[in-house]
Amino acid sequence: MPEQAAGTSRQAIDREGRPEPHRLQDWLAVASITIGIGALIMGWVEATHLPGAIAGLIGLPLALYSQMISATTNERWLNIVGMVASFLGLSFALNNGGFSL
Repeated sequence: MPEQAAGTSRQAIDREGRPEPHRLQDWLAVASITIGIGALIMGWVEATHLPGAIAGLIGLPLALYSQMISATTNERWLNIVGMVASFLGLSFALNNGGFSL
């Protein structure tokens, strides 16, 4: 009870007493780094600037949202790498032609 009175939150546990996994946060972190790396590669190649721009435009807000709800340090690392990769991929794609066909 003293922990609750001090305002600290306790980690959720399942029926067997183990800590509950953070499935949504894990999937969002993996998705943000995957989309970010894809945007970086596609944005770098001049012929694929349109899908790279779209992937960067999707990956950046996804990584930002994932960073807001992340629960562990490992998830935060993946989110930051995905965020930077999405931003750089979008920047390279815009430099190579952006949203033009």
